[in-house]
Order: sequence, then structure tokens, then C-alpha cells
Amino acid sequence: MNSIDLSLYLVTDNSDDVEKFLKTIEDGIKGGVSVVQLREKTANTLDFYNLALRVKEITSKYNVPLIINDRIDIALAIDADGVHVGQSDMPCDVARKLIGKDKILGISASTIPEAQKAQKDGADYIGTGAVFPTTTKYDAPSVTKQELKEIVDSIDIPVVAIGGITIENASELIDTGISGLSVVSAIMSAKNPKKASQELLNIFNS
Repeated sequence: MNSIDLSLYLVTDNSDDVEKFLKTIEDGIKGGVSVVQLREKTANTLDFYNLALRVKEITSKYNVPLIINDRIDIALAIDADGVHVGQSDMPCDVARKLIGKDKILGISASTIPEAQKAQKDGADYIGTGAVFPTTTKYDAPSVTKQELKEIVDSIDIPVVAIGGITIENASELIDTGISGLSVVSAIMSAKNPKKASQELLNIFNS
């Protein structure tokens, strides 16, 4: 299993203003973001590739792992640190074969059977949610705090919680046994991404 600091896991949203987008990521890292997942649901392949190269320049500068959402081809093309796939994407065991044993592989799982299968098939960590209502992924299944705890207890690999996590509600998840907080809007839409990252990390480490 590949070890990775999942404490503050940033998932990006749309990149309409690329320079602002890149600055937000860098500011987040300066505030304590420990992993960046680049998620581009609408970009064409060339635009995604070019953006991924620019994000990788930033993550490499700070020695923070870059995970590509869904697109294994992009992850391999830019030599990203890993890939994250959902339940309707490439099967976990196939993804593992494609990226090799040294790359990081994350899987979205919202039930114990999904989490246990992901662990068996070679995942390094699980992303579980949505733990709170979210506006960035309308079709995300909801997971209660109790269900989150049960998923954490059912597997040996780390679990990050995702979905609607903010500075105001993050403390509610601290006693669940998760290995990190995964956020989108709480950093990407923050007026001060560095400060938002610091506050989220402080909450998680408290």
C-alpha cells in the first residue's frame, strides 16, 4: 500500500479562470493542503492535459501528491502521483493494473461492501460521502456519521470524508476515525484559500 498524508485533501472544481484557479491551489497548499485531486468533468482531453501539467508544476514544487480524477490516460500522460475513480468509472482492479503498483489509487465508496471490495482490489484509500449536503456533486449518495464510522472500521486502508464539508461543520467528523477531510468549495470558493486551509487543518488536527 502506498502511504499518503490525506489530512487535507483538495478536490478542484471548474477552472474557467485558469490563473485564479492555479493561484487558489497554490494558496491552499501554502495553508496545508496535503493532496490535490484535479477534477475536470467538462474539459476536452487536450485542455485537461495542459491544465494538469500546470497544476503538476505547483504540486511538485511543494512536494504534494497530484491525483487525477477518473482520467487514467491523463494521469499516465503527465506522470501524476495517482488516480481516483468512482463506482461507475474504471473498475478498481483494472485501474490498478493500468497505473502499476507504485501509483496512488483512490476509490469512491459509500457502503461497507464497496469499501471492502476496493481494499481487496488494490485501493490505497477510500473517499466516502457525501457526509453533508453538497452543491458540487448533486448525484452523490449521502452517508451518515454512523455509516462513515462503520466504513472506517470495516477496512484497513485510510478513509477521507467528502461532501459539503466546511469550516463550520468539519469538527463534527473528528471522532469518526477518518484519515482526512476532502473539500472542494471550502477552499476553491474561499476569499482566502490559504487561511481556509489552515483553519480546516487545525480543526482536523485538534
